[in-house]
Amino acid sequence: MNYTDYQIQQLKEKGISIDQVNKQIDRFKKGFPNLDLDRPATLNDGINKHNDQEQAEYIYKYEQLGENLEKVNFIPASGAATRMFKFLHEFLHSYNPDEISLNAYINTTKSDQLFTFLVALEKFPFYRDIEQQLKAQNPIYEGLKKYQQQLEFIKFLLSENGANYASKPKGLIPFHDYGSYVRTAFEEHLSETAGYASVNDQVKLHFTVSPNHHKDFLDELEAIKDHIERRVQKKLVVDFSFQDTATDTVAVNLNNQPILDDKGGLFFRPAGHGALLKNLNAIDADLIFIKNIDNVTTTAMHQESAYFKKYLAGIAVTYKKQIDSYLNQLLNGTSTDISHIVDFLENSIGTALPKDFSKYSFQNQIETLIDCLNRPLRVCGMVKNEGEPGGGPFWVKSSYGINLQIVESAQVNKENEKQKNIAKECTHFNPVDIVCCVRDYKGDKFDLQKYCDPEMGFITLKSRFGFKLKAQELPGLWNGSMAYWNTIFVEVPVSTFNPVKTVNDLLKPAHLR
Repeated sequence: MNYTDYQIQQLKEKGISIDQVNKQIDRFKKGFPNLDLDRPATLNDGINKHNDQEQAEYIYKYEQLGENLEKVNFIPASGAATRMFKFLHEFLHSYNPDEISLNAYINTTKSDQLFTFLVALEKFPFYRDIEQQLKAQNPIYEGLKKYQQQLEFIKFLLSENGANYASKPKGLIPFHDYGSYVRTAFEEHLSETAGYASVNDQVKLHFTVSPNHHKDFLDELEAIKDHIERRVQKKLVVDFSFQDTATDTVAVNLNNQPILDDKGGLFFRPAGHGALLKNLNAIDADLIFIKNIDNVTTTAMHQESAYFKKYLAGIAVTYKKQIDSYLNQLLNGTSTDISHIVDFLENSIGTALPKDFSKYSFQNQIETLIDCLNRPLRVCGMVKNEGEPGGGPFWVKSSYGINLQIVESAQVNKENEKQKNIAKECTHFNPVDIVCCVRDYKGDKFDLQKYCDPEMGFITLKSRFGFKLKAQELPGLWNGSMAYWNTIFVEVPVSTFNPVKTVNDLLKPAHLR
């Protein structure tokens, strides 16, 4: 493809080479190889489950072994709250009060979400603030009929001239009402993290945010930081980073031709959460916790959240200690019987050995074991599948062998009946509750980019202005970006998973006082 001067300049500004764009277009044409699912990971076959006593022992180990480890909570938070309010946008777009009453509209369109929203309106944490603003700005508001007030409320909530909630970052939407004050998801993470990831009375958090919202987060942090520090009796160390625009990918039409914007430039899209691997790689810590911005609860449940975070971290530091011990044995030549190390790799940390490993010379076996052990380690909480969307835990075949992976539905070959059936048999899903050990046995930081499988990206169908387009995503942060990590899956209760995907999720028990 020939590029215009304008497009070449555009690429320079984004830090993307022409060769990269050409490779992306070629990838649209040939696609990504389908994953070959062997079977779902299930309890006692890839997913561990521990009783209360065992959990307590792991928590004790975390508090002993992890006491002085550098810890950071890494929270992807760049998403806007648009999808939270999608059904309200659709309502405003399609509803005409001159043609049909609000009740008739709800009944005719079977708008259950809208009905729930309106019935529970006063329970939302932002209700009082929006109501006060409406009364201040609209002198006739209080004299309106109830359905008219509800309509004005929704308009003000979403409009650019009003609260503009749909354009705010999800992390800065009021999530929880404590009576005299409300807390955003951002503030809840600051409070919750203090319960499980402090070192010398310091709590470190790293949020990936949109450049457009960076100042909003800084302003919010300045407004709440002192109050939180007094409450948790710890010092907060919070920093932010942006998704690198050089990771954006070009979008194409259904004929694999690049889509152009109204200025004739190439139309790029963010490449999914896999683009955050660069941000994660820049974190300097021994233990990195990963959790999504919208999966947070009220203070009443912070203790339970901290319990299971410590539990996962205890497993991480315990297995990391064992890995380092095995590595030292292999490197020092003190291991003559390696069968227990082979068993540990294949059955404890989900890492495949080459199919013909048994035919290797002893020295080659040692070198292979060192290579397999000396990798980043992740411990991932897994929740019983109750119909929530999200990736799932699977044993995946490769040319190397069979190992544990978190697989998104977009990575499953839906045209293959066997693969489709394996995907349906998945008993658990990934809530994004992950603890990472990112240093090697010498204490040096791993370069996480080396443990990503670039062949595990995926192509999705999107729409823009009513037209379908194809978008390309980098290997997901906890999917292909961690393909060559050592992996442990652990069952955690569904009570630890409380995401807010739509605004009505704020009505669930974990988000109410």
